[in-house]
Amino acid sequence: MKAQNERANNSVLRAENERVQCENLAIREALKNVICPSCGGPPFGIEERQRSLQKLQLENSQLKEEHEKVSNLLAKYIGKPICQMNSSLMPSLPGSAILEHQNVLPPPILPVHQEMDIGLDLNLQFKGINDLEQSLMMETATNAMDELIRLMRINEPLWIKPPSSTNIERYVIHPESYEKVFPRANHFKTSSAREESSKYSGMVTMNGMQLVDMLLDSDKWVDLFPTIVSKARTIQVLEPGINGNRNGCLQLMHEQMHILSPLVSPREYYFLRHCQQIELGLWAIVDVSYEWPKDNISSSHCWRLPSGFMIQDMTNGCSNVTWLEHVEVDDKTQTHRLYRDLICNNCAYGAERWVVTLQRTCERLLAENSQSIHEVGGVINLPQGRKSLMKLAHRMVKNFCSMLSMSGKLDFPQLSEANNSGVRVSVRKSLGHGQPSGIVVSAATSLWLPLPSHNVFNFFKDEKMRAQWDVLSNGSPVQEIVHISNGSHLGNFTSIIWPFIPTENNMLMLQESCIDQLGSMVVYAPIDIPSMNLAISGDDSSNIPILPSGFVISSDGRQRDHYRASTSTETGFGTGTGIGTGGSLLTVAFQILVSSPSSSKELNMESVATVNTLISNTVQRIKASLNCSNLD
Repeated sequence: MKAQNERANNSVLRAENERVQCENLAIREALKNVICPSCGGPPFGIEERQRSLQKLQLENSQLKEEHEKVSNLLAKYIGKPICQMNSSLMPSLPGSAILEHQNVLPPPILPVHQEMDIGLDLNLQFKGINDLEQSLMMETATNAMDELIRLMRINEPLWIKPPSSTNIERYVIHPESYEKVFPRANHFKTSSAREESSKYSGMVTMNGMQLVDMLLDSDKWVDLFPTIVSKARTIQVLEPGINGNRNGCLQLMHEQMHILSPLVSPREYYFLRHCQQIELGLWAIVDVSYEWPKDNISSSHCWRLPSGFMIQDMTNGCSNVTWLEHVEVDDKTQTHRLYRDLICNNCAYGAERWVVTLQRTCERLLAENSQSIHEVGGVINLPQGRKSLMKLAHRMVKNFCSMLSMSGKLDFPQLSEANNSGVRVSVRKSLGHGQPSGIVVSAATSLWLPLPSHNVFNFFKDEKMRAQWDVLSNGSPVQEIVHISNGSHLGNFTSIIWPFIPTENNMLMLQESCIDQLGSMVVYAPIDIPSMNLAISGDDSSNIPILPSGFVISSDGRQRDHYRASTSTETGFGTGTGIGTGGSLLTVAFQILVSSPSSSKELNMESVATVNTLISNTVQRIKASLNCSNLD
């Protein structure tokens, strides 16, 4: 009986062993075919696991160093090391109470996006960049510069003209030819990834050296492209250049870009910018994305391949700029249908938009620094007054464009999509320099109009038409008392408008109108008369609080709106047969300052409802004035 029991047990154990072996084999086969859920790629091998483990160990040591630095810094203010704090109080008290217990003031309450920026800056300040990382950055930038120069000097077969383009200066990359010359692996592995490429050339009214200096300064970079770049900063200058020259300069930078509408997703890059003087009067500046910081968990949906610009000095004080944009984009969330054609046709963030915006900004800078005081109205008597007013208008446009990203957007269930006609609302605290203090409610909406974009622009820039769309004017006429031309096109000007509103007799309206071949913009803001007098007298206008609203107009991307300079005394564009007849996209954006008691939901909701009604009524008036009331 004992032998029979042992044989039976052995049989059971053999069967169990065979089952375990089969499961083991099945698991091994499954591991070979496993797919990464985040990127859809193959699993890590043994060597990759080892490298990943070494990377984690390196990051762990860096975090320990950073923790030690933070502890030493806190010890200076607290008076004792962080390890000597009463650990029994730490879990039971909230963060602000812990700081108060240690006689440290809590940080001020800031909007979420501002807190993230401050935290990132502190992280970078403590972390630094080691020598190995700097050598990798230099190698990446050098290879990117080589690719940029080759792409600049070769046209066909690397570059072809897009079939739908009528512009002789616009090119896109031929994918098959590019892969043969520059073989590489795609940064994004998903099926929703795509590439955008473009090259465009144009003449700019600024000499090459001055242009290079401005492009390597992050603050001036934002000033040059206020309608594209919303934020930029230089994280670290790795190489300042040779003998004080910009040749060889290398810096790590960060930028946020956003255009046109809250419906268009903003783009964010950490990138290396490298400058090289190729020959006398010829400069090349390359931008290429870089994974920084290494532990950055925010997944950006765009990656910049070697892109940049070549600047050729001309004898007349101008520069010929050739711009190249080449990026990978992962459209995990599909672009809104209104802007899909515009984005996917390389018209939104393409090279042509960068060059055209640079041309427009340089033209405006030339007018701003002019010693002429000529303006319609005779109100400004000093060149300093003209310059101060134009700087104030430029800051107004920057504030308006940065507001369009709606970074502090909140969800209000009382305003459903069916009731607010697609109006996006955000509530934020305004604490910045040159902005009114308090709670600001912003609202924006975008719509398609079956009219050429220049017709829509002419409607908004004409002060005689303002009573037809401005709800706050109550149908009263307005008078333009200052008109400063700041470009070769008659649609580019800065103006001061006097609204005949009995309840607002101490208020004037500053307005900036600008147009180029890719779109146009009308931005305005109310300013009280004493502040306006301060600006036109030539004093510093940077402290004048300003809260802009306005309109952004562009073609819909389906049929290009052709632009032409005009010498007509009535409008910048005629209605002849030479103008494109495609539709246009209009973004309407308003901001309202709310009195600033403690943040209350009732106050916020009341303000949101007010601005929603204001923007909805304005859109209805615009449609009626342009004979588009039958649109959905």
